[in-house]
Amino acid sequence: MTTATATATPADLLDTALGDPWDAANPVGFTGILAADEQQEMFAEGERRLDAFRLNAEFVPARHGGRLTRVDRLAAVLRTLWRRDPCLGLGYGFSSFIASVNLWSAGDAEQQRTAAGLLLDNRKIASVYHELAHGNDFAHAEFSARPAEGGGWVLNGTKEVVTNFRRADALVVFARTDDARGSRSHSQFFVRKEGLPEGSLTHLERFPSSGMRGVQLGGGRFTDCPVPADALLGAPGRGIETALKSFQLTRSVIPSMCVGPLDTALRAAVSFALERRLYGGTAADLPYVRTVLARAFADLLAVDAFTTVVVRALQVLPEETAVLASASKYLASRMLLDTLEELRTVLGAQSYLREGPYGIFQKMARDVAPATFGHASRSACLVTVLPQLPRLARRSWFTSPAAPAALFDLDGDLPELDLDRLAAGSPRSDGLAATLVALAEECRGPGPVGRLAARFRDELAVLREECLALAPRDITIDASPHAHAVAGRYTVVLAAAAVLGVWWHGRRGPRPELHDDAALVAALDRLDRRLPGRAVLTPAERADVERQLFDQAVARFGQRRLFDLTARHVPG
Repeated sequence: MTTATATATPADLLDTALGDPWDAANPVGFTGILAADEQQEMFAEGERRLDAFRLNAEFVPARHGGRLTRVDRLAAVLRTLWRRDPCLGLGYGFSSFIASVNLWSAGDAEQQRTAAGLLLDNRKIASVYHELAHGNDFAHAEFSARPAEGGGWVLNGTKEVVTNFRRADALVVFARTDDARGSRSHSQFFVRKEGLPEGSLTHLERFPSSGMRGVQLGGGRFTDCPVPADALLGAPGRGIETALKSFQLTRSVIPSMCVGPLDTALRAAVSFALERRLYGGTAADLPYVRTVLARAFADLLAVDAFTTVVVRALQVLPEETAVLASASKYLASRMLLDTLEELRTVLGAQSYLREGPYGIFQKMARDVAPATFGHASRSACLVTVLPQLPRLARRSWFTSPAAPAALFDLDGDLPELDLDRLAAGSPRSDGLAATLVALAEECRGPGPVGRLAARFRDELAVLREECLALAPRDITIDASPHAHAVAGRYTVVLAAAAVLGVWWHGRRGPRPELHDDAALVAALDRLDRRLPGRAVLTPAERADVERQLFDQAVARFGQRRLFDLTARHVPG
């Protein structure tokens, strides 16, 4: 299931620029990162290095002078940063990416030129959506923008828990422009702070947090704040539509880059298990410890396959990513949190210490938690998926063609990123589910792969009947727990399809020596255990693949390779 490339990627270059994070002498290593976290500050030296690297250029499309051509490469760069410090990952750059996507999607030429100039000058743009009273329910946001006499707009209201609100030079503000209910009630505005009248914008005190402690979570109160007519982003009343398109990029990238912190947490756990002496040996000699590490490695591979495929879908199957992005955000975040908790049992008390050789573990665990529900909660993601299920079950599953091979060729080229192809409405097909149906037939047989593939295909058939039987209420915000469970199981089936697709197409690729059946079976087994019913693997089969996965994890640790699908060498 692993792939690799011979040439240096942007992620390789960033790794080289930042050096070995485990080296105490490295000024941008974990020692400095943990010290900044203790002070609840952004890591200043890390930000200087990212300025020199021009990280913001990764968020700017190439036509505007940046380096953004492929979202999978952007996700890989961000994963590299998040593997070191999620606070830098969010607070330095990703918050600007969240805001800028709206500009690339709906902005006019001048707005896009201005935004590109700010980012390429190492400035920041804040995404100003959140209101504490409404959380993820941004359709009910009360912050208002009203036409001003003589032209322009007047902003009034409060926005809270906004990353980089105080540090940003510009804001993308989500505001109500119509008191009527419906999807045309809100718009977005691109607001430059420079030149705003004194007293029209008051910065709120920072909101403290248990995770992402270095991130500057602030807010602002706008009081009769005038902005020019050309601050409107896109057409009036299109704010929700623009957001729904933009969220497909951000919801796809977030779970992919969160594989980085899990890689660091797993590396810390493997290191501890190999070094910790007890009972006349090491912790790694204990069967329980070996099992936990093997399963965590398998979970990481499953999450990586799913999230990477979904990120590639933005350019291969953009019409289908509205569902895929939410499904990935839901399942990947759940698996990441579960895996971190299991790894905590290996480190024991060391998993809570904020200093020492394993102090980075607790920071990763704390920082990933808000990233998994921030921007869109897991329940919000399921509510996005639910209305699509009866329609897809009726029109697509078992009838649509399989997804193109390019979706799974992780080293392959991608079509140009076209944000206009992202659909804010309902997708008509489900190529990933169709891939599962096709590969279950290709892999048919008595072996573990064939049985596991058949298991997920059969689950899709069961889900089809259950989705067709859902009551109208069960595809709304008032959906029952059963309906939520149905949507959750569907995300597991999609993940299995992604894992199978990466394995199947990877085995025919230019580097078949990196294909590994044990990793495939272990990843599928971990997904299988998230579904109801009897396990597919026998205890002996599971023990065998987990033994192989543990050995592989230790080998990668010793070779300084990442645990993800790239298996890249990293500094150190």
